[in-house]
Amino acid sequence: MATIIILLIVLFLVAVFSVQNAVPVAITFFFWRFEASLAIVIFLSVLCGMIAGAIIVSLIRGKSTAKKEEKTSAI
Repeated sequence: MATIIILLIVLFLVAVFSVQNAVPVAITFFFWRFEASLAIVIFLSVLCGMIAGAIIVSLIRGKSTAKKEEKTSAI
């Protein structure tokens, strides 16, 4: 439950920060160049970070679960 509350607080802070910084910015990535609102860039960056974090945590938990299953089957 504490994790959900912390997640909601972080999302609220990112939303407030994004809305207050809604100026257009130029984005350059390799050969691409486009303009977007800073709010959208911040939101997408946080979203990508959260997805990457969730994937990493799930991979780590999967490995630890597999190790526990190997130990119990060896007994």
